[in-house]
Amino acid sequence: MAALDNTRIASGSFGLVGRIGAFFALAANAVVEWNDARVTRNALNELTDRELDDIGLCRGDIDVVAEGRL
Repeated sequence: MAALDNTRIASGSFGLVGRIGAFFALAANAVVEWNDARVTRNALNELTDRELDDIGLCRGDIDVVAEGRL
């Protein structure tokens, strides 16, 4: 006779399938973050120096802002 033990608490170990899914989720998240930084960088690069100064930035700040480190 088979018995199902449903008293175990999930501890973050999802087996091979869960780890593969987590890998793809991590990869997809990295692509989304890269694209967001790219779009932000392109938008800020299109601004004039005066427009950047109006929002308190200079050309050297663009990469820092695009990567979210500011």
